[in-house]
Amino acid sequence: MNKFQELISQEKPVLVDFFAEWCGLCKMQAPILQDLKKNIGDVASIVKIDIDKNQAVASQFGIRSVPTLMILKNGEVKWKQSGVFQADELERLIKQNL
Repeated sequence: MNKFQELISQEKPVLVDFFAEWCGLCKMQAPILQDLKKNIGDVASIVKIDIDKNQAVASQFGIRSVPTLMILKNGEVKWKQSGVFQADELERLIKQNL
């Protein structure tokens, strides 16, 4: 099992940010995720996956556009959506999946 598979198989929620270096909206999402991490602490993990460097993972989860955010728990997709999201909305979604 690779490190990513191990991480998404945890009991606590994992927010995965599928992004690309060339993506303008992804650059807007990055500081929002940094603020979110400060707010949620260890309640959930936040992982960034560069789709250009991790094409197999992006393909596995059917990522067609970036940014795409996904919440996983115990290896199961609980929520998945493309676009830019505010920290308070993401925090609410994470708490729904605790």
